[in-house]
Amino acid sequence: MKTYIAGPMTGLPDYNRAAFFAAAEEITASGGIPLNTAFLPDGLSDADYMAISLTMLQCADAIYLLDGWRGSAGARAEYALAEKLGIRILPAGHA
Repeated sequence: MKTYIAGPMTGLPDYNRAAFFAAAEEITASGGIPLNTAFLPDGLSDADYMAISLTMLQCADAIYLLDGWRGSAGARAEYALAEKLGIRILPAGHA
């Protein structure tokens, strides 16, 4: 199962990459394929990050919501799109 990882990044140390990479390991260990935006390079605009992220999400079978996702405007948008598209919603720890 292709699983998109969503959560807070902006304003967090190293953009919260550690949490994204830990989730990716959990998804891989359960036999899934993580779609992880934490691999994107620094320096893009917010619009660029969202365009790439939403495209990745549209390829997913599920979305994995990291702790604190509700505090992120981007993650809330990703959740709303996943809900609209009927993509399975997975809370953190349920890969």
